[in-house]
Order: sequence, then structure tokens, then C-alpha cells
Amino acid sequence: MTFDPAALAGLVTREVRSGSRGGAPTRIAIARRAYPVRQADLWDALTNAERIPRWFLPVSGDLKVGGHYQLAGNAGGTVERCEEPDTFAVTWEFGETVSWLEITLTPDGAGTTLQLAHEAPVDPGMWEQFGPGAVGVGWDLALMGLALHLETGAPVDPATAITFPTSPDGIAFVRQSATGWADAAVRDGDEAGLAREAAARTVTFYTVAPAGQQ
Repeated sequence: MTFDPAALAGLVTREVRSGSRGGAPTRIAIARRAYPVRQADLWDALTNAERIPRWFLPVSGDLKVGGHYQLAGNAGGTVERCEEPDTFAVTWEFGETVSWLEITLTPDGAGTTLQLAHEAPVDPGMWEQFGPGAVGVGWDLALMGLALHLETGAPVDPATAITFPTSPDGIAFVRQSATGWADAAVRDGDEAGLAREAAARTVTFYTVAPAGQQ
């Protein structure tokens, strides 16, 4: 996998917003990326249980409104809304934490723009340590995998996906992504120095290979 990491990471437009749910404060990480495919094809790649594992993770469950889904080794949740081929929303439940994910597709010339909004309760300690890059970098990597699948039609090799963040190109991509998320947090009011420190910790989190992969 050889490319310009900075250029690829730059294909994502990032935004951070402050919000609230049930009176509790939340932060919303928003990623936007354009894809040179028709909206129907992008929708299918995002919602077809047979295609999702080709660029993301195996998924099981009932992928309809009110149904429960489970990503292998990752989050699960409930499908809260689905308006084909424009938008869907799910809860994102990992361990004891519940957050909310909304995907919106908009025609953009001959292609389609995807907007991903991940809203989570504010955990001051976690935000101070990692900032929005904790989830944002992971989504940037997933959006890149989606692009590779859409370009070739082939599945992304799982072994390559796992080891990519610790490769030289992967480290450069993660660093650029984390910096972009720190910039978005600063625009939403975070102190610049603290945001940069959190981004550096996020880079370390994603790019240090777990024991057994080194």
C-alpha cells in the first residue's frame, strides 16, 4: 500500500461541535469525504451486510430500524433511523459506553459526499488525554478502507488493515489525521497546546504495534 499519506488524510474535512443529550454535555466528531461513485453504490457499501466486511468489519444482526447489530470484536447497537439512500442513524455501544452515529449521503456532481457524525458523552479525562482523535482517527482509517473497496470492488486485506497504522505510510497518515482532529477541536474552543498534546498521545495509541505484531 504505497501513496501520499498526507494527501489521503487531507481528503477528509473534519469538524468538532459541542452538544448535549438528556441535559448531559456531548462532543460531536464530524468527518466528510467525497467519493467518485453514485449514491446508490455508496449506500449499498455502507448498509449491505455482505459488503460491509469487505472494507470494515464482519457484522451480524438485524439491519433494519429497531434491529440490533454487532460488529465482530467491536461495537454493537440499535438501528434508530434509516431513510434509504440518504441517511441512517445507530447507537454505538462499546462496553459501558453508549454514543450515537449518523451517516448522511449527499449527491455531489458525479459522485457522493459522505458525512459521518459520531456524538459521545463528554468524559473529561478521556477527552483531555486523546481529544476527538480517539474516534476520529479510527473513522478516517475506515473511510480510507471504504475508498479502496469502492475503487477496486475487492475486499481490503484484513492483515494489511491491521498492520497499516504501524507502517511508515500508516504512521504518516495517522499523524496527519490526528493533527486535523486537533485543529477541529481548537476551532470548537479547545486550548491549542492541550489539543496538540492530546493528538500526540492519539498518534502513539494508533501506531505502536500490540505485543505479538512487532
